[in-house]
Amino acid sequence: MAFEPSLSVITIVYNNVSHIERTMLSVLNQTYPNIEYILIDGKSTDGTLELIEQYGSRVAKLISEKDEGIYDAMNKGLAIATGDYVIFMNSGDEFYESSTVEKVFAAYPDADIYYGETEMISNSGESLGQRRHKVPKQFTWRDFKYGMSISHQAIYIRRSLTEPYNHKYELSADIDWIIRTAKKAKTIINVNSYVAKYLVGGMSKTKHRQSLQERFSIMKEYYGFIPTILNHFVISFNLGWYWLKNKRTND
Repeated sequence: MAFEPSLSVITIVYNNVSHIERTMLSVLNQTYPNIEYILIDGKSTDGTLELIEQYGSRVAKLISEKDEGIYDAMNKGLAIATGDYVIFMNSGDEFYESSTVEKVFAAYPDADIYYGETEMISNSGESLGQRRHKVPKQFTWRDFKYGMSISHQAIYIRRSLTEPYNHKYELSADIDWIIRTAKKAKTIINVNSYVAKYLVGGMSKTKHRQSLQERFSIMKEYYGFIPTILNHFVISFNLGWYWLKNKRTND
């Protein structure tokens, strides 16, 4: 008998009418049959909610109300999810192809976590290539010491292992959430393929600085202060080399 667990796909959206349909269709057009689709809308006023409602019969659960930020909204989705596994595919992001979920669960039966690679895409949906961080061959909770090597769009987690996102972090709680879950996981499977498309978005310098501070705080908590300081030298070197390499490519 084929391994066919239920999967809760949660999409968070607020005033993103230009991208929400693309995300929804990537979920609704999956060949895998056992999907619970949950949408958490932050009380959009730009037509997003009306567009979502056009697909109402194919959406398992919809909440549209004000929230206290993205991780508050994601916690609402987690609280009502009933699937054996959960994944977040937020507005603008997509599954890599229509057979992605089917292929993920076919890779190995009954793992605690499945993960794969992510392709970056532009606002128009054009490919921008692979993320700077390549996924580790065999992921453990220690593998975020040099940065977020797996994006949240590319990780399927057994729901019974998950906990709410920590509201203490406004921009980087997904890193803390994945580390906490991975520490409890016994079987983590790399499906060795692209599984998601990530919409690249801008971030103000102020928010970017806050994000870096939060990431340092999270790494310090799990890996220790001195190791985190030393690891940031490696992070800085890798970032500089990546920038230099791509600058040469683009010249």
